[in-house]
Amino acid sequence: MPKKSSLRHRLYHGETSFDFMGRKRIWFAVSALIILAGVVSLVTQGLNLGIDFKGGTSWTVKAPHESVASLRDKVRPLGLGDATIQTTGNGFVKVSAKHSSQAKETEVTDTLAKVANTTPQQVSVNDVGPSWGKAVTNKAEKALVVFFVLITIYISFRFEWKMALAAIVAVIHDILITVGIYSLSRFAVTPGTVVAFLTILGYSLYDTIVVFDRIEENTRGLSASGRMTYSDTVNLSMNQVLMRSLNTSLVAILPVASILGIGAYLLGATALEDFGLALLVGLLTGAYSSIFIASPVLVLLKEREPRYAAIRQRLATKGGALGVPLTPAAAAVMAGGGGGGRAMRLEADGEPMPDGGPPLIPGRPRGVPASRPHGRQGGRPRPRKKRRR
Repeated sequence: MPKKSSLRHRLYHGETSFDFMGRKRIWFAVSALIILAGVVSLVTQGLNLGIDFKGGTSWTVKAPHESVASLRDKVRPLGLGDATIQTTGNGFVKVSAKHSSQAKETEVTDTLAKVANTTPQQVSVNDVGPSWGKAVTNKAEKALVVFFVLITIYISFRFEWKMALAAIVAVIHDILITVGIYSLSRFAVTPGTVVAFLTILGYSLYDTIVVFDRIEENTRGLSASGRMTYSDTVNLSMNQVLMRSLNTSLVAILPVASILGIGAYLLGATALEDFGLALLVGLLTGAYSSIFIASPVLVLLKEREPRYAAIRQRLATKGGALGVPLTPAAAAVMAGGGGGGRAMRLEADGEPMPDGGPPLIPGRPRGVPASRPHGRQGGRPRPRKKRRR
C-alpha cells in the first residue's frame, strides 16, 4: 500500500478532500456554544468599558519599581480600591477610576508622586467625560448599519441574495463571538477596540467573497451538468481555496501577533495593545466563519431550491453521488478532460482512477464507458466500403 502523503503536501498539491458540509452540524454546535457563553456573560457582567466610554479620571506616572498590587494598596485608602491599574510599558503605570472631587484628584496625584519619588507635576492627569464615548458608540453603530446595507446590495448584484444572506450571517457570527470573548475575558473596550472591530468585518467579508466566487464558478461548470450535488460543489470549492484562505489568514495574523508580542509587551507600545488584541480575535473568528459558517449556511439555503433538490434525489436514486468529496486535482482533470479526454472517477476509497478510466457519470456502473468506442454503432462493426476497381 503506498504511503499516504503529508497534510502539507496534499494542501499544496490540491489533493485534499475534506468533507466540510458533512460536518456542518459540528461547526454550528461549536459556534452556538461560544456565542451562548458570550451572551450569558454579557447579560450577567456586561463589557469592561474603558473610561473613554463611561467617563472618569486617569493618572499616569513613571514608577518602574512598583507593582500593581503595591499601588492598589497605596490608593485603596483614598477610595480607589476598585480602580483599574495597569502597567503601560517603559515603567509607566496608569490608574483609572470614576470621577471624583478636585480635592480627591489632588490627593491621588500627590500620593502617586510620592510613590514614584517624583513631583506632582510629573503625574499626568486626564479627565474624560462619558459624552465622548457615547458619540463614538453612535458613530460605530451607524457605520455598522451602512456596512450591512452596502454589502447586502453588492453581494446580491454580484452573486445572489442567498449568498448575501449567508455572508451577513457570518459577519453577525463574528460580531457575537468577538463581543462575547471581550466580555468573558474582561478585556477593556476602548476606542481602539471599536476601530479594530470595524476593520475586521471587512477582512471577514473578503475571505467569504473569495470562497463564494469559487462556488459560483464551479456551479456554472460541474454542478450545472447535474453530476454533483450542491453540497459536493461547495466541498470541492472549499478544498480548492483552503490553501489560499490559510495563507491569507496566516499573513494577516503574523503582523498582528507581532504588534501584541513585540510592540505592546516588549517595547511598551501599549497604545497598540487594544487595537491589536481586537484585530487578533477578529481575524481568527473571520477565518473560521468564512469556511465553517458562511458556506454551510449557503448550502442550507440553496439545496431547498427545486433544481438542486432534484439533482440530489436523482443521484441518490441512481447511486451516483460522489460519497467522498472530490479533490481539486481530480476536478481539474474532470474539467480539463485530462487523460485523452476522459474524466477522472473516484474509487470507493476516494482515490482517483488512473488515466483512461471511465468518465464520472452518476448511475453508470464502473467499467461501462459513457459512449461506444469510435468506429462502432449499436455494438456492431461498421461495414467496410467496397473499393471500385
